[in-house]
Amino acid sequence: MQCKEEHPECFHHVPGDIHGHGNGHRLRHGFLEHPGQMDQSTNDTTQQPKSLSFLEDQSNCDIIKATQYGALERCKELVEAGYDVRQPDKENVSLLHWAAVNNRVDLVKYYISKGAIIDQLGGDLNSTPLHWAVRQGHLSMVVMLLKYRADIALVDGEGFSSIHLAVLFQHMLIIAYLLAKGQNVDMPDLNGQTPLMLAAQKIIGPEPAHILLKFNASVSAVDKVYKNTPLHWAVTSGNADAAHFILEAGADVDARNAKGETPLDLAHQVRNSLLIHMLTQAKQERSNANMMIFRRLQRYKFHLVLLFCICVLWAVGFIADMNSESWLLKGTLFACMYAVLHLVTRWFMGSPLQSFLPAALLLASVFLMFVTWFVLFLPDLSEPVFQIAFTVNLTGLLYFYYKSWRTDPGYVRATEDKEENVITLAEAGCLELGLFCSSCLVHKPMRSMHCFACDSCVARHDHHSLWTNSCIGIGNHRYFLGFVFFLSLVGGCMFYGTIVYWSSHCSTNYQEDGAWGYVTQIVSCSPWVLFIFVVVFIHTAWSSLLLLTQLYHIAFLGLTVTERLNLLKRIKSSRHAISIRQNPYNLGCFKNIVNFFQLRCFGLFKPNIVDWTQQYNMSVHSQQAVPDDLQAV
Repeated sequence: MQCKEEHPECFHHVPGDIHGHGNGHRLRHGFLEHPGQMDQSTNDTTQQPKSLSFLEDQSNCDIIKATQYGALERCKELVEAGYDVRQPDKENVSLLHWAAVNNRVDLVKYYISKGAIIDQLGGDLNSTPLHWAVRQGHLSMVVMLLKYRADIALVDGEGFSSIHLAVLFQHMLIIAYLLAKGQNVDMPDLNGQTPLMLAAQKIIGPEPAHILLKFNASVSAVDKVYKNTPLHWAVTSGNADAAHFILEAGADVDARNAKGETPLDLAHQVRNSLLIHMLTQAKQERSNANMMIFRRLQRYKFHLVLLFCICVLWAVGFIADMNSESWLLKGTLFACMYAVLHLVTRWFMGSPLQSFLPAALLLASVFLMFVTWFVLFLPDLSEPVFQIAFTVNLTGLLYFYYKSWRTDPGYVRATEDKEENVITLAEAGCLELGLFCSSCLVHKPMRSMHCFACDSCVARHDHHSLWTNSCIGIGNHRYFLGFVFFLSLVGGCMFYGTIVYWSSHCSTNYQEDGAWGYVTQIVSCSPWVLFIFVVVFIHTAWSSLLLLTQLYHIAFLGLTVTERLNLLKRIKSSRHAISIRQNPYNLGCFKNIVNFFQLRCFGLFKPNIVDWTQQYNMSVHSQQAVPDDLQAV
């Protein structure tokens, strides 16, 4: 992979921010205890290495300081004069350690060629140069040391190997690279804790637990002391994000530690209501999954949720439309229905099924609109124009909904072995957080984003739609636009049908009765029609607003919703005064529309056809004069 040529954004300067030696600068955990000497950033691609140019007399500096500042020629001069590169300093630190911790790649190559020991132990914790490089987050140095066969299984004085250190310091890219190079993902430390246990216990958040699970970290391993599983440690530390991913990986919710405590017991001890709910729900879902009837119904889960939503909406309208004048009876029935809903959603509808609810509610609403139109409205709208208009709009709605739901939105899939892909990117200098997805373990194309709901990267990602329960990207964006367009038209037809129905069947007069009397007459005339009117109003409101928002982004900005939000964040932190319309993807209103809809008009227009699942540079778009810090939307 010629990443330096194809992706110039992958290459930046690297920092050499640890300098100074001796004079009381004591090493702790492989770092210098000296304020101001070490930048807090762990990204090794953000700074220019500090040079030795400001020293008054470079010819008199010792080899330690020359190594820290990366003065290659001075180091060569001293080594050629007889300095042994394997000789440690007074703190038992070798030259290779100093070169590694300061990310001096050229010096590492030179010292190894002169006989430096690649796995020499040094410092207070008897760490290797690889340990120091991992702690500092220098991926390029880790790659270099492993090329020279550094032992990734060695542990330091605290019993931590390279993978443990990468997890503790949250260097995601180094974690991916070490695991791709063969580091044991379940390697225990001195206490028997695996990297996943450390991630669950020490790091609050989804990472690095998520990436470890992507490399098949064991969720059933236990430590030596407490016999805790990773789930136990996540609960003890209150790490709900890590617990979520560990549960998804199949962790045993009934596993017991040395004291006989389950993760749920620990959750009650720490009084974490979120974890208690999460573990209880997981336990209930797995109990249901073991029942034969639930296993058979899994394949029809969306159909069941849809049927459930149709029944609920129908029941609401039916109770409201009852001939009984007793509001107490109707209120009692609504209360009973609410209790049933609460019971069903709590005990039988877990997180996977709940994700179907918005889509199922939408389709159930469309079904009730269809029934209401043909049963109640059509007798008063017998003209063919109304029948044809509603039929065409409803057909378009269902077609575009199906296409936006079932069409691949543009999932980015690895074309080769994921581990090999990580190694290739790292050794080409392209393994960066902006270009690499630590969840999918793939090189991210431009304009792509990882969707955690779909657990996949999507090319030219716009948003994750609740109404289709899928992502909207390059593959189905046009279909989604057609769906919201026709939904708005169907809503307009239903509004007209509702007004005609009220005019024909309800004895009301707005001028005589006033607003309150008019509403009262409508409610008593046909509560079902009023209920459908409310449902239609809700769906028409959000679909119309979403349609206008989408068209604005497409025509006037040339951006997706996700890109606009990201660009707004960049503009707020930018030193430049710039309009959001000045972005590399905005080619003008007319050109934006032609490109998005792929308009050709018998050859009159020539849209740009871009495969965004394989696009990694800006060559396909004519770039405007955009500041460097806004180039990557």
